[in-house]
Amino acid sequence: QVQLVESGGGLVQAGGSLRLSCAASGRTSMIYTWAWFRQAPGKEGELVSRVWLRTDNTHYADSVKGRFVLSRDRTAVYLQMNGLQPEDTAIYYCEGSSEHLEFWGQGTQVTVSS
Repeated sequence: QVQLVESGGGLVQAGGSLRLSCAASGRTSMIYTWAWFRQAPGKEGELVSRVWLRTDNTHYADSVKGRFVLSRDRTAVYLQMNGLQPEDTAIYYCEGSSEHLEFWGQGTQVTVSS
């Protein structure tokens, strides 16, 4: 199994930056995609970014393109968030996908004030 723990969320002013981390442990070799999702109150969940490991191709939602960058190493997945705006306020979740299973972290709160 795979365990994911997000960290790095917090309160930041508009225009500021945060770096989210998703620490991964367990059988991480079974994962073929890593992703970040977010969900704000009253809004549907949104895929923020996803990376396909085999091709190293990364997708970004239009709403964050040019501002957010997903990266990874052997033990963690990261989301660098720049130029944060109030509409980015949400709980951010890390997800790892295998062929048949999805693994989720508990989420970390990001709040952007104006």
